[in-house]
Amino acid sequence: MPAKPEPVAPAPTELSGLTDFERAVAEVLTSSVPGDVMTYGEIAAEAGFPGASRAVGSFLKRHEGYPWWRVVNAAGRLAPGNEAEQQRRLRAEGIRVRGGRVRFQAPPRLA
Repeated sequence: MPAKPEPVAPAPTELSGLTDFERAVAEVLTSSVPGDVMTYGEIAAEAGFPGASRAVGSFLKRHEGYPWWRVVNAAGRLAPGNEAEQQRRLRAEGIRVRGGRVRFQAPPRLA
């Protein structure tokens, strides 16, 4: 029987104290659903700040309540120091993790 995903603590709803960048990143993160996996760079680009992947990582370190475990580096590697917990949470959401990384599916080829 597959493990049931744990309930996720709701993300903070008070965005007034955040910068424009932080607010945009928070919105991208809160729009993710169980089973989503994103890179720091994808989040930065979707938030309107391409190239700000390190800033996304800093945001996640400073703000609790966001689904940090759904974020991996560009190579699919898990967060250093939190690999076991991140792997547990991703697997609970049905994501396959092998060798400390998530394998991304290749996008469909255009004909």
